[in-house]
Amino acid sequence: MPRFSVIVPAYKVQAYLHECLASVLSQSYADLEVIAVDDRSPDACGEIIDEFAGRDPRVRPLHLPENVGLGPARNAGLAQATGDYVLFLDSDDTLVPDALQAIADRLKETGEPDVLVYDYAVTRWTGETERDKFAAQLGEQGPAPFRLEDRPGLLRVLMVAWNKAYRRDFLTRTGLAFPPGFYEDAAWTYPALMTADSLATLDRVCVHYRQRRRGSILSTTSRRHFDVFDQYDRVFAFLDERPELARWRAVLFRRMVDHLTTVFTRPGRLPRGTRAEFLRRARAHYRRYRTPGAPVPPRSRVRHALVRLGLHRTYRALLAAVALHHRALELAAALTRALRAGLLQAHYRIQLRLPLRADRAVFAAYWGRGHGCNPGALEAAFRAHAPQVRTAWIARPEHRHTIPPGPRPLRPGTAAYWTALARSKYLVNNVNFDRRLVKRPGQVFVQTQHGTPLKHMGLDLREHPAAARGMDFEELLRGVDKWDYLLSANRHTTLTWERAYPGGYTTLEYGYPRNDVFQQATAADVARLRDALGIPRDTVAVLYAPTHRDHLRTQRPPLDLERVLRRLGPRFVLLARAHYGQPAALPRGGRVLDVTDHPSVESLCLASDALVTDYSSIMFDYANLDRPIVVHAADDDRAAYEAVRGTYFDLRTFPPGPVARSEDELVDVFTTGQWRDSRSARLRAAFRERFCPYDDGRAAERVVRHVVLGETDQPPVVPLAERRPAPSSGTALARPSLTTVPQPSGPVTVTEHR
Repeated sequence: MPRFSVIVPAYKVQAYLHECLASVLSQSYADLEVIAVDDRSPDACGEIIDEFAGRDPRVRPLHLPENVGLGPARNAGLAQATGDYVLFLDSDDTLVPDALQAIADRLKETGEPDVLVYDYAVTRWTGETERDKFAAQLGEQGPAPFRLEDRPGLLRVLMVAWNKAYRRDFLTRTGLAFPPGFYEDAAWTYPALMTADSLATLDRVCVHYRQRRRGSILSTTSRRHFDVFDQYDRVFAFLDERPELARWRAVLFRRMVDHLTTVFTRPGRLPRGTRAEFLRRARAHYRRYRTPGAPVPPRSRVRHALVRLGLHRTYRALLAAVALHHRALELAAALTRALRAGLLQAHYRIQLRLPLRADRAVFAAYWGRGHGCNPGALEAAFRAHAPQVRTAWIARPEHRHTIPPGPRPLRPGTAAYWTALARSKYLVNNVNFDRRLVKRPGQVFVQTQHGTPLKHMGLDLREHPAAARGMDFEELLRGVDKWDYLLSANRHTTLTWERAYPGGYTTLEYGYPRNDVFQQATAADVARLRDALGIPRDTVAVLYAPTHRDHLRTQRPPLDLERVLRRLGPRFVLLARAHYGQPAALPRGGRVLDVTDHPSVESLCLASDALVTDYSSIMFDYANLDRPIVVHAADDDRAAYEAVRGTYFDLRTFPPGPVARSEDELVDVFTTGQWRDSRSARLRAAFRERFCPYDDGRAAERVVRHVVLGETDQPPVVPLAERRPAPSSGTALARPSLTTVPQPSGPVTVTEHR
């Protein structure tokens, strides 16, 4: 008897069924059966199901003699199920990798509950993926299993059958079955949650819920949307038969009214000429099932009142008035913005006529994201070595908290912002300022950049239009012409910048200021950072920092982080940081710490014991710590990245450490100790010699002495062999123990290049 029965009803989904079934059969947890129900589909669904059944004995095809609809088709599959737990999966949706393993683990942890509720993410036909907005209800804190009265907030999660695992003997005992018609999930899910003796949650996305452009029930205009009334008749009849569930009546009444108003107000569902009839029936249901006791939030009171009164024409007039009001507000806001922009530009032009302030410097990084990177280190160095210069920092409101005491905070687009740009002598950024910036005679623009280039940048993107994404190269060069100084950390960077950003600036090969902290921090600083991040003591913290994929509209981690951690064992934790360009959906909780929003990547580097990355420039900075680096570069992913973005050299021929071409190889690198053996140290030493010649902890000081103080004699660079970077905290704790760590199946070869 399998652990899971996954029931997949199929009707007119031939374009999506293959992906759906493959997502189930490729799960790492293989103890399952798939009951694929062909609901007399007129397309090729039946043939696709038979093809899968012919290749995999776990697929059990079921061909219905006539089309019965989604609910009855699920019932037919349920009657054939033999698994301990039953899952329903719509045939245009997919299970995410390792979802069943996570579900199985959570079921075991929570004592085999009647129902386990897990999360989902909406994947729209345009390519965006968004996690359910009520995911907070699925937190795993507190006792588990529990009953619904302990956590009634679960009723706010989307009422569907496919985000839950049901113990089969619970379904048999209660006799639950799906009714016919649209919105059948309401008449199934509410009874299931109310009658379950034990519930549990899994705070993990397990299903990708596809919202198609056309073809789904919710996008179909039909009178069958009136089925929603029959479904709630069934829900309240279920309550009437079970007096012990009467306490849920008020909550379900409110949920019903919310659902009815949603169907009524969403465009494209109800046919023309039926809206008045729908609202009359909604009013009848309101009066029939009205139950005092469930508070209605203020934003819903108008909708509830209109349903209660059945005022169809009033409702339509109110909606029209609201729409008109919104358009008027938008127009007024647009006019206000235009007027404000004109006034600010006039203010800026006036400020440009006033004298420069030689004792002023303005800093920014990453388009206003906050204090940090090379400009952040330089701002601190200005205050330390040129205290006569008053500094200001440009940051959007949500990042203002990152600005330390000292610099004056500036909000982009304000009068103070434009005044600072017009009158400050020193301008420092790791990207360009507003394109409307007028570079005045006497102003000094220090362009710091934000990393040693591996991927193609600047004018080199002309050969990679997918990565350039419509970049205006003429505007790019106009920005370059404003630079006076450009920072570089090594000869490779200097030569690359001269080709990618040709201009009349002076290159300062002083190292990157943001890396100074790696030579200045102490063991106490490292311990404090680890405590602040919540890294358990006696563990090895691995920083995982993949780069952005220009060829992927939706960014997903190339690795299954939870699976990697399970295989590495309890001594390891992962600090997962998605790229700032387009954050990926990362797992939360457990030993995976999502540090994407942490303001300082340098602090994350200091707190970690090793780095795993792919093509991110973080490897060049991390090498200054002289700590282990492992490159994860799968062949197919590398080929796609090279084709779309391009790199300046083949990382596999000159890596900073072991190169793993698969997840199995990556795990093997750590479990066998290759991540920190002598060969890894030799690779890292050669990498440091090429890319870290100037990062000795005084880069920011050298820049200030040259640019602000005009000093030509600079402090000598400390040789690599004499540097003492901040010590790692947990590396010595890791001892390879192959008897306790699961090994990858089959022979594994880890690719390394000398």
